[in-house]
Amino acid sequence: MGLPRLLGRTARSARTARATRPARTARTARSVHPARRGLPAGLAAAVLLGALGTLVTGPGAAADRQEARTAPPAGPAGPTGPAVEPVVTTTGERVVQIVAHPDDDLFFMNPDTAQSLATGRSLTSVYLTAGEADGVNARRDDPSPPAADKAAYAEARQNGIRAAYAEMATGDRTSPWSRTAVPTRGGGTAELDTLRAKPWISLVWVQLREAGSINGDRPHSLHGLWDGRVGALSSRLSSGTPVRKDFAYTREQVVQTVAGLLERFRPTFVRIQDPTPGRTAKGGYTDHQDHLYGARFAQAALARYAAAPGHPAFGVQTYLGYSTGRLPRTLTPADAAAKLRTLKTYAWTDGADHCGDPAGCGDRKVAARPAGHGWAQTIRHSRGESTSWAQPGPDGTAWAFSVLDRRLAVWHRPGAAAGWTGPRLTGGGGIDGGVTSLRLPGGRIAVFGTRTTLGGRAADYRRDVVLSVQRAPGGDFAPWVSLGTPERDDDSGTSDVSAPAAVVDRAGRITVFVRDSGHRLNARTGLPGGRWGAWAPLGGTDLRGDPVAATDAHGRHTVLVPTPSSVLAWTRTGPGGPWSGPLRTGLPATTLALSATADALGDGVRLWYRTPVTGEVREAHFRGRDSGVPGTVAGTGTVPVTGTGAGAGTGAVPAPGSVPAPAAGMDTAAGTAAVAAGMYVPAVLPVASTGVAGFGPVGAGGGLLAVRSRTGVLATTRLPAESRPVPDSRPVPGAAPGARAGWTEGGFLLAGAPAGLPGGIAAIGLDGALHWTPSDHPRPAGPAPREQAPLRR
Repeated sequence: MGLPRLLGRTARSARTARATRPARTARTARSVHPARRGLPAGLAAAVLLGALGTLVTGPGAAADRQEARTAPPAGPAGPTGPAVEPVVTTTGERVVQIVAHPDDDLFFMNPDTAQSLATGRSLTSVYLTAGEADGVNARRDDPSPPAADKAAYAEARQNGIRAAYAEMATGDRTSPWSRTAVPTRGGGTAELDTLRAKPWISLVWVQLREAGSINGDRPHSLHGLWDGRVGALSSRLSSGTPVRKDFAYTREQVVQTVAGLLERFRPTFVRIQDPTPGRTAKGGYTDHQDHLYGARFAQAALARYAAAPGHPAFGVQTYLGYSTGRLPRTLTPADAAAKLRTLKTYAWTDGADHCGDPAGCGDRKVAARPAGHGWAQTIRHSRGESTSWAQPGPDGTAWAFSVLDRRLAVWHRPGAAAGWTGPRLTGGGGIDGGVTSLRLPGGRIAVFGTRTTLGGRAADYRRDVVLSVQRAPGGDFAPWVSLGTPERDDDSGTSDVSAPAAVVDRAGRITVFVRDSGHRLNARTGLPGGRWGAWAPLGGTDLRGDPVAATDAHGRHTVLVPTPSSVLAWTRTGPGGPWSGPLRTGLPATTLALSATADALGDGVRLWYRTPVTGEVREAHFRGRDSGVPGTVAGTGTVPVTGTGAGAGTGAVPAPGSVPAPAAGMDTAAGTAAVAAGMYVPAVLPVASTGVAGFGPVGAGGGLLAVRSRTGVLATTRLPAESRPVPDSRPVPGAAPGARAGWTEGGFLLAGAPAGLPGGIAAIGLDGALHWTPSDHPRPAGPAPREQAPLRR
């Protein structure tokens, strides 16, 4: 029969099945897929009971031992408390993903998800809503759509997710799952699905009602619950779930539920959606309201989990949503095709009845456009892309910083021949993933980040820029100091500010830069006596990603910020002087993730970036023309960064489009356009094209380059001291050095971005451990020495 008739029949059959099936207890285990066949009963029982001592071997990885653990009870402890299902997890890294809808992980977190599945280590995906939408499981252009059935559509989406994960993990979309109802800390019941072939892979369905609209006024939603417009949000159970009793959660109960799941699975790394995606020019959210507020509930649960005793320290990565489709693509054609294959499995594009469920085997709404709006070709982290989180000290000492348990984590190396010690957690909580650092005159180190304050009310939510400085060189770090935010309030821009960048002049004055929700650059400068000037706008339009900053050997400062089509620059020639910019660099589009360092030979600044689609590494050398002193572009004006009043600058902000055209005779295709005489002249240099494709920033230090490879692991290559010509290309002004040697890949998945030091490359793994690749042995090391094991509290 035709597909439309089949869909109509499956919807009717689903309603009949629900009406006639016998009642089950809340703890009934249920298997899905033709997997009802083939699994020995003893093995199935062992999985459900949490098999002890099973070895897990991932591709190219050593065997990991599984742990069977019983999570804390969902209710009061003791004989009358609810029973708790044990779970199977692996040692080492354990990842939990928290998303609003079925498919958010496939669109916005993949290929990170697939890379974690390939390691043979624990991964759990938590879906907050049922994703029931209008209940019609059909393409928009289907001439004979089935009748609306929200329970059946939610079930079909679950079936699609199970098939997609099974295929990614085992190569077989019909690999069976066990479905179990488990009590939650919030007082309701969730569905826990475990992949039988790999029981350390789990799906958790919280099954709350979704908003059903991107921006529409829907009080009965996560948004309305977060804002207090409704006192409780009801469940929306799928047609095949083993959960048999509806429930409703208050805001506090949602937080308790998710925090309880975190305690059950004990992650060392957590992936969530972007809680601050910003607004459009018309005032709507740039992402789905369920994505935004689901992420804020996840943040609140993570704050609760961070206070739980005995948990492993964890890192957090946030992911951009809908707006990724309008930005330069980060995935190679091969990686995009693999991601699309997974989405087609979820969308049930072939219509084959591979699941044996009358509700349907996937999400037919997605089948009309399985790539989404360009989402299958890209992935974008919205935090944690700084490569300046490590700083050298005298005599081979060094410091490195990350964020674990929402606090600053500090590692220290007391000498060039010594090992690293740490991490030591310091300072207050609420710190967002990704920090940057700066060495001050006199030897102290300053660390910058952003902090999220949750509060007890929706109006209390905000993000601010924070600073922590060593009390003395080599000493402890003082408590975080807030530098505020250029945002007026959370509601106007959802607190969408970038990670900070910073420079310091020889007098010790610090200037901090952030991109605001209006996609402009803002700056704030420290003043004598410890005071700070107001946030002041420096202009720019359509800025994306995070700014990066560097100071050259002559004390000149350069700030670079990506746009979807190029990179803009701001420069300052002397202490306390005005900033010139935005200046057009003439660089081509990048994947937005930038890193900048002072040139090792004292000639300007080097910018490292990656090209869209290919992910290849490029280098732009901004070296001064003639005297090397960057000048002000005629007609742009300047803006003193100290400002006056509430964030207002005293100078004229450059008007959009006021920068001049590239200088005559410069090759703009090669990115070598000069914006004005005396301005830095960027020369674009290919670094390598030997399979290092991937996304994310480039770390440089100790004669090495380091990146995230297309498989998600750390990759390093030597950066030769001597220049070599660029093969198969015309000479480029300042072209040195050229193509590099091949790359060496490590064996761990990278969290955040690599950082360069004079002695090598530092990187953080998903287990929270620091990995060190020394310059004299440029092969990424395994987990660091014993003291580098994940911190447990």
